[in-house]
Order: sequence, then structure tokens, then C-alpha cells
Amino acid sequence: AASLIAQDDSIIIASGTTMAFLAREIKPVGHLTVITAAVPVTSILSQDANIDVIQLGGITRSSSVSVVGPFAEQMLRHFNCSKLFVGVDGIDLEFGLTTTNMLEATLNGAMMNAAQKVIVLADSSKFGRRGFSKICDLEAVDRIITDSGIQPLYLERLRERGIEVIVVRSEEHTSE
Repeated sequence: AASLIAQDDSIIIASGTTMAFLAREIKPVGHLTVITAAVPVTSILSQDANIDVIQLGGITRSSSVSVVGPFAEQMLRHFNCSKLFVGVDGIDLEFGLTTTNMLEATLNGAMMNAAQKVIVLADSSKFGRRGFSKICDLEAVDRIITDSGIQPLYLERLRERGIEVIVVRSEEHTSE
């Protein structure tokens, strides 16, 4: 995912443990602007002088140490970014993308509206699952990055829908 970030890019990084891992891998060539709801992402990226971090404001969720709510959503209306990197709790072929928190789902939707491309980072265990709150239909997704444990059926169905799926070989899943 980090390799998809271009020089002088403006991106949005959602919240969650996967997004913190992504933040640690970002080594910008030139300048980078990052908008995020996640305090851990801000903490990691603000150490790099080549990265301007815009921390969204709002209600802090203790479970993810990230913000949600109308203030964060309102801030996003003023921005246009090339990419959104988002993690999810579930990817269902019929229901779409989901998360466990309705405020986070609403914020993720606002992030999608502020981004030209939506890139989902989800390990293979997320496929076929539905979280409590719907984020969006699959048609809103441009690309999914997952591990080699993804079932071939999901891979085929997602690609049939025009979603680019990048399968990264993982240590746990060595067959492909």
C-alpha cells in the first residue's frame, strides 16, 4: 500500500491497527500531505519533516484512539485527496464494506467523498463477514489489498465487478 503513494500526494488514512502499520511503512519521496482520524497515525507520521499531517477533530474513541463525529466529517468537506486508505471489519459481496461502529462508518463515507480513489486494506479473514454498520457498497471501492489467504471465489467476484485486487503473499498464507 505504501508503494502506491506518489510524490507530492495528498492522501487520507482512516483508523485501525492496519492503518498504523501502513503509516510505519510510508517513506515519502518529496512532500506528502496526510489527513487522518487516527491519533497513532498522526504520532507516527508527524516525526517526518516531509509529511504534513492534518489531524481531524471530534469525539475520541478509546478502542481505536481515533476521532469520529460531525466535526471530523465537516473538515473533510474542504479537501480533495488522491487516495483513501481504509481498513474494514467486513467485506460482503452483497452487503458491501462494514465496520463495528456507526460513527466510524459515517466518517469513512465522508472520507470516500473527499478521495478520488478508495483503497481497502483487509486481511483475508474479513471476507464473507458483516460488521454492525455499513460503510458503502462494493461499487465505491477501486482497489483491495489483501493476503494470499483470500478464497478464489471472492477474488473472482471482486475482479468481475471491476475492483483491482492486489494479493500480497503473507507468512501465514504461503499458497497462491
